[in-house]
Amino acid sequence: MVATITPQSLAEKMRQGDTVELIDVRTPAEFEEVHVESARNVPLDRLDASGLAADRRGNGHGPLYLICRSGGRSRQACEKLMAAGLGEVVSVEGGTSACESAGLPVVRGRKTMSLERQVRIAAGALVVIGAALAASDVEPLDMIGLGLAGFVGAGLVFAGITDTCGMAMLIARMPWNQRAGCGNATSCSTRSLLAGLLAATAAVATAAAPTDEPLPSVRAAVAAGKAVIVDVREQREWQQGHLAGARLVPLSALERGLPAEQLARVLPKDKVIYCHCAYGGRCLEAADILRPLGYDVRPLASGYDDLVNAGFPAAVTPLR
Repeated sequence: MVATITPQSLAEKMRQGDTVELIDVRTPAEFEEVHVESARNVPLDRLDASGLAADRRGNGHGPLYLICRSGGRSRQACEKLMAAGLGEVVSVEGGTSACESAGLPVVRGRKTMSLERQVRIAAGALVVIGAALAASDVEPLDMIGLGLAGFVGAGLVFAGITDTCGMAMLIARMPWNQRAGCGNATSCSTRSLLAGLLAATAAVATAAAPTDEPLPSVRAAVAAGKAVIVDVREQREWQQGHLAGARLVPLSALERGLPAEQLARVLPKDKVIYCHCAYGGRCLEAADILRPLGYDVRPLASGYDDLVNAGFPAAVTPLR
């Protein structure tokens, strides 16, 4: 069991002149924002438990005190050190916040975002993204979304039961948590994290979604010459069967980057582009590539077989 000490007792030891070796296991950015005056920073993910235990073993050192923000990471650090054979380790209850309230002298730097807040924001954003994908009702995006949301939820349950958070350990290694120097009131950590989350949210919000137009309307628009159908499957799939009158523009070619003049020969910008693939996934990616180029692209949720079953005429090019 991990031994603990209250901030008041730690403050009393310092006032009495006792030697107190205090290690702060938060990230460098958190440490720079505020830390107990006598603490030194050794982030939890960089803590060499075996090396530290070997260095202190048999040298007459007193207890080693460990501190974090609220007590969770310092307890984990103590457990690592105890597993390495170091017995005299003590976790400071309540962490740095409690020590400041207890009157221990602290050093303040630039403000940053705590790791706990970053974890809450990241977990919440992943759940929102998963829910948005699940609501798209497009295979396999809907299943990916459900899996993502479920994975995050299971991770939070595991973190609550074990008091160990893998996401926190990962985020702690991010560049914005390694320093906090930005030169203004908004820290690098805040700006970098928010920028990443906003980018992810924007990607979901602006990602292509299948058109809700009924298939008879699509067929009528194509028959009237107001629209064309584009097949974004690969050449071999096309040869095995494709819609009559459809135009082939493989997704792989779009991803490599087709010259604008080559695209213009196949895709007219003055007509609606209905694109399809085998199951409805690749055409969404194709739409995301074509829309910024000025095309009115409307992905079809129905794949090739579904379109044929819905009455779209099929043509077959024999394999050579």
